[in-house]
Amino acid sequence: MSAVAPVLAQVSGTGIVEYLTVFVLAAFVGIEVVSKVPSILHTPLMSGSNAIHGIVLVGALTIMGEAHGTAQLILGFLAVFLATLNVVGGFVVTDRMLEMFKAKPGERAAKAQASKADDAGPPQSGGGAA
Repeated sequence: MSAVAPVLAQVSGTGIVEYLTVFVLAAFVGIEVVSKVPSILHTPLMSGSNAIHGIVLVGALTIMGEAHGTAQLILGFLAVFLATLNVVGGFVVTDRMLEMFKAKPGERAAKAQASKADDAGPPQSGGGAA
């Protein structure tokens, strides 16, 4: 037989069903929680999820370092690759969202000129007291 047979013999049929049940329930809960988040909170939550994905990346690197065999090494590499994509993608999306709140250079100059004009006050006319 193959090298996978002893591993499959250790995992009972109910163990796989339990793991799949937990996975499916976690997916449903995740979808429900994310769909209920208001738009104003997406940027802070993205920053928090970036930190969590960083922890996932460290965990994937740790597990890959202890991998024995080709299959485990390939799965570890896949986990590291996907975790890295999550971290980088999260920072790119967060940066793009934060860019929306920054004023453009032309708008800044116009606002600065308008505020200087407001500080100078209204023009004085007539020159003398009436």
